Amino acid sequence: MIGAIRRWLDRRTIARSCISDQSWQEAFAELPVLDRLDKDERKRLMDLAILFLDRKVIKGVNGVTITESIRLIIALQACLPILKLGIRCYRNWVTVVVYPAGFVANHVEYDELGLVRQSMSHRLGEAWVRGPVVLSLADTRIAGKLDGSNLVIHEFAHKLDMQNGRANGFPPLHRGMSRRQWTDVFSAAFSDHQSRCQRGQPVDIDCYGATSPAEFFAVISEVFFEQSGVIEEHYPDVLELLIRYYRQNPKQATLHEFFPGEKNE
Repeated sequence: MIGAIRRWLDRRTIARSCISDQSWQEAFAELPVLDRLDKDERKRLMDLAILFLDRKVIKGVNGVTITESIRLIIALQACLPILKLGIRCYRNWVTVVVYPAGFVANHVEYDELGLVRQSMSHRLGEAWVRGPVVLSLADTRIAGKLDGSNLVIHEFAHKLDMQNGRANGFPPLHRGMSRRQWTDVFSAAFSDHQSRCQRGQPVDIDCYGATSPAEFFAVISEVFFEQSGVIEEHYPDVLELLIRYYRQNPKQATLHEFFPGEKNE
Protein backbone atom coordinates (compact mmCIF):
# COMPACT_ATOMS: atom_id res chain seq x y z
CA MET A 1 0.00 0.00 0.00
CA ILE A 2 2.76 2.42 0.94
CA GLY A 3 4.62 1.55 -2.26
CA ALA A 4 1.54 2.23 -4.37
CA ILE A 5 1.02 5.62 -2.72
CA ARG A 6 4.68 6.48 -3.22
CA ARG A 7 4.51 5.59 -6.92
CA TRP A 8 1.35 7.67 -7.33
CA LEU A 9 3.01 10.67 -5.70
CA ASP A 10 6.06 10.23 -7.91
CA ARG A 11 3.92 10.14 -11.06
CA ARG A 12 2.11 13.30 -9.95
CA THR A 13 5.41 15.10 -9.29
CA ILE A 14 6.70 14.12 -12.73
CA ALA A 15 3.46 15.15 -14.45
CA ARG A 16 3.56 18.58 -12.80
CA SER A 17 7.13 19.35 -13.86
CA CYS A 18 7.52 22.67 -15.68
CA ILE A 19 10.94 21.95 -17.20
CA SER A 20 10.75 22.73 -20.91
CA ASP A 21 11.87 20.48 -23.76
CA GLN A 22 14.45 23.10 -24.71
CA SER A 23 15.95 23.05 -21.22
CA TRP A 24 16.21 19.27 -21.33
CA GLN A 25 17.81 19.34 -24.78
CA GLU A 26 20.37 21.92 -23.71
CA ALA A 27 21.26 19.92 -20.61
CA PHE A 28 21.66 16.67 -22.55
CA ALA A 29 23.80 18.47 -25.12
CA GLU A 30 26.20 19.47 -22.32
CA LEU A 31 26.65 15.85 -21.22
CA PRO A 32 28.11 13.42 -23.80
CA VAL A 33 28.13 10.76 -21.08
CA LEU A 34 24.37 10.49 -21.68
CA ASP A 35 24.59 10.02 -25.46
CA ARG A 36 24.54 6.23 -25.18
CA LEU A 37 21.07 6.15 -23.63
CA ASP A 38 18.08 5.24 -25.79
CA LYS A 39 14.73 7.07 -25.70
CA ASP A 40 13.25 5.01 -22.90
CA GLU A 41 16.38 5.34 -20.79
CA ARG A 42 16.48 9.08 -21.33
CA LYS A 43 12.85 9.43 -20.36
CA ARG A 44 13.55 7.36 -17.25
CA LEU A 45 16.56 9.55 -16.44
CA MET A 46 14.51 12.72 -16.87
CA ASP A 47 11.84 11.36 -14.52
CA LEU A 48 14.47 10.52 -11.91
CA ALA A 49 16.01 13.99 -12.28
CA ILE A 50 12.60 15.59 -11.68
CA LEU A 51 12.15 13.54 -8.52
CA PHE A 52 15.72 14.35 -7.45
CA LEU A 53 15.13 18.08 -7.85
CA ASP A 54 11.82 17.81 -5.99
CA ARG A 55 13.44 16.10 -3.01
CA LYS A 56 16.83 17.80 -2.83
CA VAL A 57 17.90 21.37 -2.18
CA ILE A 58 20.75 22.56 -4.40
CA LYS A 59 22.38 25.49 -2.66
CA GLY A 60 25.05 27.79 -4.06
CA VAL A 61 27.61 29.34 -1.72
CA ASN A 62 30.40 31.91 -2.08
CA GLY A 63 28.58 33.74 -4.85
CA VAL A 64 27.25 30.77 -6.85
CA THR A 65 23.80 31.33 -8.34
CA ILE A 66 21.97 28.08 -9.02
CA THR A 67 20.32 28.35 -12.43
CA GLU A 68 17.99 25.82 -14.01
CA SER A 69 20.86 24.73 -16.25
CA ILE A 70 23.09 23.97 -13.26
CA ARG A 71 20.26 22.12 -11.52
CA LEU A 72 19.67 19.91 -14.55
CA ILE A 73 23.36 19.21 -15.18
CA ILE A 74 23.78 18.10 -11.57
CA ALA A 75 20.54 16.12 -11.39
CA LEU A 76 21.05 14.23 -14.65
CA GLN A 77 24.56 13.14 -13.73
CA ALA A 78 23.57 12.32 -10.16
CA CYS A 79 20.75 10.11 -11.41
CA LEU A 80 22.73 8.26 -14.07
CA PRO A 81 24.18 5.78 -11.52
CA ILE A 82 20.66 5.07 -10.17
CA LEU A 83 18.99 4.81 -13.59
CA LYS A 84 18.13 1.16 -12.88
CA LEU A 85 18.30 1.36 -9.08
CA GLY A 86 15.71 4.01 -8.20
CA ILE A 87 15.52 7.32 -6.41
CA ARG A 88 15.23 5.75 -2.95
CA CYS A 89 18.95 5.01 -3.06
CA TYR A 90 19.39 8.71 -2.26
CA ARG A 91 17.05 8.84 0.73
CA ASN A 92 17.87 10.18 4.22
CA TRP A 93 19.69 13.30 3.11
CA VAL A 94 18.63 16.54 1.42
CA THR A 95 21.27 19.08 0.41
CA VAL A 96 23.72 19.55 -2.45
CA VAL A 97 26.13 22.42 -1.77
CA VAL A 98 27.85 24.02 -4.76
CA TYR A 99 31.07 26.03 -4.41
CA PRO A 100 32.44 28.09 -7.32
CA ALA A 101 35.57 25.91 -7.53
CA GLY A 102 37.69 23.77 -5.21
CA PHE A 103 37.35 24.46 -1.49
CA VAL A 104 39.22 23.85 1.75
CA ALA A 105 37.58 21.31 4.03
CA ASN A 106 38.20 21.25 7.77
CA HIS A 107 37.78 17.76 9.20
CA VAL A 108 37.61 16.82 12.87
CA GLU A 109 38.35 13.20 13.80
CA TYR A 110 38.46 11.38 17.13
CA ASP A 111 40.94 8.59 17.75
CA GLU A 112 40.37 5.51 19.93
CA LEU A 113 41.46 7.51 23.01
CA GLY A 114 38.95 10.25 22.33
CA LEU A 115 41.60 12.74 21.28
CA VAL A 116 40.63 15.28 18.63
CA ARG A 117 42.58 15.57 15.40
CA GLN A 118 41.88 18.36 12.93
CA SER A 119 43.01 18.42 9.33
CA MET A 120 42.63 20.81 6.41
CA SER A 121 42.52 19.63 2.80
CA HIS A 122 41.71 21.04 -0.61
CA ARG A 123 38.71 19.29 -2.18
CA LEU A 124 36.73 19.39 -5.43
CA GLY A 125 33.84 17.61 -3.80
CA GLU A 126 32.83 15.44 -0.88
CA ALA A 127 29.91 13.41 0.41
CA TRP A 128 28.78 12.91 3.99
CA VAL A 129 26.85 10.02 5.52
CA ARG A 130 23.29 11.34 5.96
CA GLY A 131 24.71 14.75 5.11
CA PRO A 132 25.23 16.88 2.04
CA VAL A 133 27.02 16.31 -1.21
CA VAL A 134 29.46 19.15 -1.89
CA LEU A 135 30.53 19.97 -5.46
CA SER A 136 32.84 22.39 -7.22
CA LEU A 137 30.82 24.16 -9.92
CA ALA A 138 33.87 24.55 -12.16
CA ASP A 139 34.45 20.79 -12.11
CA THR A 140 30.76 19.98 -12.36
CA ARG A 141 30.56 21.98 -15.59
CA ILE A 142 33.34 19.97 -17.24
CA ALA A 143 32.06 16.60 -16.02
CA GLY A 144 30.27 14.29 -18.40
CA LYS A 145 32.82 14.75 -21.22
CA LEU A 146 33.80 11.07 -21.57
CA ASP A 147 37.35 11.58 -20.33
CA GLY A 148 37.00 9.10 -17.48
CA SER A 149 36.73 11.83 -14.85
CA ASN A 150 33.35 12.88 -13.47
CA LEU A 151 33.10 14.68 -10.14
CA VAL A 152 29.32 14.33 -9.85
CA ILE A 153 29.30 10.57 -10.48
CA HIS A 154 32.23 10.22 -8.07
CA GLU A 155 30.46 11.91 -5.16
CA PHE A 156 27.14 10.18 -5.78
CA ALA A 157 28.90 6.81 -6.00
CA HIS A 158 30.05 7.58 -2.45
CA LYS A 159 26.41 8.12 -1.50
CA LEU A 160 25.51 4.69 -2.87
CA ASP A 161 28.47 3.19 -1.01
CA MET A 162 27.29 4.88 2.20
CA GLN A 163 23.95 3.07 2.21
CA ASN A 164 25.62 0.46 4.43
CA GLY A 165 26.43 3.19 6.96
CA ARG A 166 29.89 4.26 5.81
CA ALA A 167 31.96 4.55 2.66
CA ASN A 168 34.13 1.45 2.38
CA GLY A 169 33.87 0.36 -1.25
CA PHE A 170 31.12 -2.14 -0.42
CA PRO A 171 27.64 -0.83 -1.35
CA PRO A 172 24.54 -2.94 -0.63
CA LEU A 173 24.55 -5.74 -3.19
CA HIS A 174 21.52 -7.06 -5.06
CA ARG A 175 20.06 -10.45 -4.38
CA GLY A 176 22.13 -13.10 -6.11
CA MET A 177 25.38 -11.13 -5.92
CA SER A 178 28.15 -12.72 -3.85
CA ARG A 179 29.69 -10.66 -1.06
CA ARG A 180 32.78 -12.88 -1.15
CA GLN A 181 33.20 -12.42 -4.90
CA TRP A 182 32.83 -8.63 -4.60
CA THR A 183 35.39 -8.49 -1.79
CA ASP A 184 37.90 -10.73 -3.57
CA VAL A 185 37.62 -9.05 -6.98
CA PHE A 186 37.69 -5.47 -5.72
CA SER A 187 40.46 -6.15 -3.19
CA ALA A 188 42.67 -7.65 -5.89
CA ALA A 189 42.02 -4.76 -8.28
CA PHE A 190 42.57 -2.16 -5.57
CA SER A 191 45.87 -3.76 -4.57
CA ASP A 192 47.02 -3.87 -8.20
CA HIS A 193 46.01 -0.23 -8.72
CA GLN A 194 47.93 0.81 -5.61
CA SER A 195 51.02 -1.04 -6.81
CA ARG A 196 50.84 0.52 -10.27
CA CYS A 197 50.46 4.00 -8.81
CA GLN A 198 53.36 3.48 -6.39
CA ARG A 199 55.57 2.34 -9.27
CA GLY A 200 54.54 5.32 -11.38
CA GLN A 201 52.90 3.02 -13.94
CA PRO A 202 49.16 3.62 -13.49
CA VAL A 203 46.57 2.68 -16.07
CA ASP A 204 44.05 5.30 -17.19
CA ILE A 205 42.42 5.33 -13.76
CA ASP A 206 43.09 8.24 -11.40
CA CYS A 207 45.56 7.34 -8.66
CA TYR A 208 43.28 9.05 -6.16
CA GLY A 209 41.48 5.73 -6.30
CA ALA A 210 44.54 4.13 -4.71
CA THR A 211 44.06 6.02 -1.44
CA SER A 212 41.29 3.80 -0.04
CA PRO A 213 38.74 1.15 -1.08
CA ALA A 214 36.00 3.81 -0.89
CA GLU A 215 37.85 6.10 -3.28
CA PHE A 216 38.64 3.17 -5.57
CA PHE A 217 34.92 2.38 -5.88
CA ALA A 218 34.07 6.04 -6.57
CA VAL A 219 36.89 6.50 -9.11
CA ILE A 220 36.19 3.20 -10.87
CA SER A 221 32.51 4.22 -11.09
CA GLU A 222 33.51 7.41 -12.92
CA VAL A 223 35.48 5.34 -15.41
CA PHE A 224 32.66 2.78 -15.70
CA PHE A 225 30.20 5.36 -17.00
CA GLU A 226 32.65 7.29 -19.16
CA GLN A 227 35.34 4.88 -20.42
CA SER A 228 34.32 1.34 -19.49
CA GLY A 229 36.77 -0.07 -22.03
CA VAL A 230 39.62 0.90 -19.69
CA ILE A 231 38.17 -1.32 -16.96
CA GLU A 232 37.45 -4.09 -19.45
CA GLU A 233 41.12 -4.06 -20.50
CA HIS A 234 42.68 -4.06 -17.04
CA TYR A 235 40.06 -5.30 -14.57
CA PRO A 236 37.42 -7.29 -16.50
CA ASP A 237 36.11 -9.00 -13.35
CA VAL A 238 35.48 -5.58 -11.79
CA LEU A 239 33.63 -4.48 -14.91
CA GLU A 240 31.30 -7.48 -14.77
CA LEU A 241 30.48 -6.77 -11.12
CA LEU A 242 29.82 -3.09 -11.85
CA ILE A 243 27.49 -4.10 -14.70
CA ARG A 244 25.58 -6.32 -12.29
CA TYR A 245 25.54 -3.69 -9.54
CA TYR A 246 24.51 -0.69 -11.63
CA ARG A 247 22.39 -2.87 -13.94
CA GLN A 248 23.81 -0.96 -16.88
CA ASN A 249 26.28 -1.94 -19.57
CA PRO A 250 28.02 1.09 -21.08
CA LYS A 251 30.28 -1.10 -23.26
CA GLN A 252 27.23 -2.15 -25.31
CA ALA A 253 25.98 1.40 -25.76
CA THR A 254 24.87 2.87 -29.07
CA LEU A 255 24.16 6.48 -29.92
CA HIS A 256 20.58 7.66 -30.33
CA GLU A 257 19.18 10.91 -31.59
CA PHE A 258 16.66 12.12 -29.07
CA PHE A 259 14.23 14.96 -28.53
CA PRO A 260 12.63 15.03 -25.06
CA GLY A 261 9.17 15.94 -26.35
CA GLU A 262 9.13 13.13 -28.86
CA LYS A 263 6.72 10.26 -28.36
CA ASN A 264 8.30 6.91 -27.56
CA GLU A 265 7.27 4.13 -29.94
